[in-house]
Amino acid sequence: MVVMESLLLGSFPKPSSVTSGGNCWESNNFRVGHSPRVTRSIASVRVARCRTWNVLERYYVAKFPLPRMNHHLRCSVERSNIYQRKKGAHFLVYTASGQPLESESDAYSPKITSNSVLNALDAFYRFSRPHTVIGTALSILSVSLLAVEKLSDLSPLFLTGVLEAVVAALMMNVYIVGLNQLTDIEIDKVNKPYLPLASGEYSKGIGVMIVASFSIMSFWLGWVVGSWPLFWALFVSFVLGTAYSINLPLLRWKRFAFVAAMCILVVRAVIVQLAFYLHMQTHVYRRPTVFSRPLIFATAFMCLFSVVIALFKDIPDIEGDKIFGIRSFTVRLGQERVFWTCISLLEIAYGVAILVGAASSHTWSKCITVLGHAILASILWNRAKAVDLKSKAAITSCYMFIWKLFYAEYLLIPLVR
Repeated sequence: MVVMESLLLGSFPKPSSVTSGGNCWESNNFRVGHSPRVTRSIASVRVARCRTWNVLERYYVAKFPLPRMNHHLRCSVERSNIYQRKKGAHFLVYTASGQPLESESDAYSPKITSNSVLNALDAFYRFSRPHTVIGTALSILSVSLLAVEKLSDLSPLFLTGVLEAVVAALMMNVYIVGLNQLTDIEIDKVNKPYLPLASGEYSKGIGVMIVASFSIMSFWLGWVVGSWPLFWALFVSFVLGTAYSINLPLLRWKRFAFVAAMCILVVRAVIVQLAFYLHMQTHVYRRPTVFSRPLIFATAFMCLFSVVIALFKDIPDIEGDKIFGIRSFTVRLGQERVFWTCISLLEIAYGVAILVGAASSHTWSKCITVLGHAILASILWNRAKAVDLKSKAAITSCYMFIWKLFYAEYLLIPLVR
């Protein structure tokens, strides 16, 4: 309101006597050479302006008691010096500093707009938990390749089927990780203060809107595609993801270490491998259901890997979990014990993968899978020995490294034959 009143005052010419009590117009308003009629016209205009100004002054005297009125009037008239200047077809509003507040053409600076867009994208990037997004996309692509039997199968039909599955799954992924953040705002302020909800970049209302929208779009796409394996994959992921996070009676399964690990295992190891393989095999290629040797290997290997992810993710979050009563294995057994349990399970998985690769009847598959898993096992062991278990940053970095090994495995799985 004050700003509007200041603009209103600034739109009228200011008589020089408004503060001095002198004449309502200056003598230089009349120039030599004007005819009496012109002079009278100018005088009439000046008198009208003076009366208008006096009305405004009386309004301010009535509305703002002294000394507030004097201060407001002085700021509005003398210091602000707001005026409008017509420049072509545009109007600029200036302050006492002489800098334009806004113009029609410069109302939205391209640089400011660009920064706002980048900030919004960065916030959503962190909200979507990108390591899970990458893992989901790679796993679906990798499992879909297991359904490829000959080179001609790599057709536009294959690409369409993969795209349908990936987009629907990523939307459901955003729902699951978003719901987890909505129910863990206070915990994340301790464990992950960089997340948008914990940091305050997103309000709870925005979080709810994103989560609801993406879950609806995911189910809609799954229904439109008409693939029952895809739809059931989305439905089971939705149910387990909701039960894992939401704080309702008999739910919020993340409070129970074993049940929480089983939720992650079922989604990451079983649903992703079997449902998306069947989506390609039965819906896209219209072939009968066949559980091949590579598919069985991928499911078994990812069961161990999913258990490791479920256990390892709680190691850097021990502080917040203790405060809010989350009885994870890390809280119960300690960071060091859980850490080396995870490393041992992964090394066992790599050992089994080497044996499976060595038993392959294809020489190229045998060489790649044996050598590839041996290299990954060696890299993991060397990295684990260098981790400082007293440093949360070091443990978090190692956790993200585990996800990189997860990605690498999905590059090797299609080569297991």
